[in-house]
Amino acid sequence: MSIDIYAADEQHDQEIDLDRWSQLARGALTDEGVRGLAEVSLIFADESTIADLNQQFMGQEGPTDVLSFPIDGEPEPSGRVPDAGGSGPGEPSSEEIPQLIGDVVICPAVAARNAIEHEVSFENEVALLVVHGVLHLLGWDHAVDEEAERMEAREQELLARHYRASTS
Repeated sequence: MSIDIYAADEQHDQEIDLDRWSQLARGALTDEGVRGLAEVSLIFADESTIADLNQQFMGQEGPTDVLSFPIDGEPEPSGRVPDAGGSGPGEPSSEEIPQLIGDVVICPAVAARNAIEHEVSFENEVALLVVHGVLHLLGWDHAVDEEAERMEAREQELLARHYRASTS
């Protein structure tokens, strides 16, 4: 049983260490109680791609640093209506079907600008975005101050546990 992170670097603005960020995402997911077969996509996108996603799904103009797309709910039962949910010939058992958690899309170009503004290294900014995105996949939010404080505290706990901060 494992958590699979499907990481892709689909931009050319910054160099990205996919293994490093995949391990961080996996650590955060494990600490948040994800068990068994699970899948998350971690995509590093250019500004135009994330701006399009931001407009389409959030109704916001322009690029952003991170977007999370949780796959909500349980999978629909398979099979015909009379035996809905019954496994047909050759179907894997439910224990063998991975839980699809969702996608995290990060824009390194925006992260690089934010790192300067936040006075942190690019790597530290990306690390925060990976953890932030994973927490959003798992239902964390920061719409109100109390939630934001809890989420920020959890981000720092996960980063302290799974990430060695960069000093540059």
